[in-house]
Amino acid sequence: MSIDLETAARVAKLARIRVEEDALPALADEFNTILGFIEQLGEVDVDGVEPMVSVTPMRLPRRADEVTDGNQQAKVLSNAPDAREGFFAVPKVVE
Repeated sequence: MSIDLETAARVAKLARIRVEEDALPALADEFNTILGFIEQLGEVDVDGVEPMVSVTPMRLPRRADEVTDGNQQAKVLSNAPDAREGFFAVPKVVE
């Protein structure tokens, strides 16, 4: 797959990156280099290789899946501009 100048300009616009006209050829070359590397990775034989997260075998510690209220109501409401009866108080927006 090859990226032309028009496609590079469109990708830059979608990414909201301002790229000057004279920099578009270099950007298109970078895109082509990246796509070439991805195609090269697609040629690697990975049959029998298990997916892994890290190069060292490890298991993350797990906690019990218990539902709690957090026990932090006072801390959460301490930053509220207006709190009443344990809830955030907001101005009425519907008439």
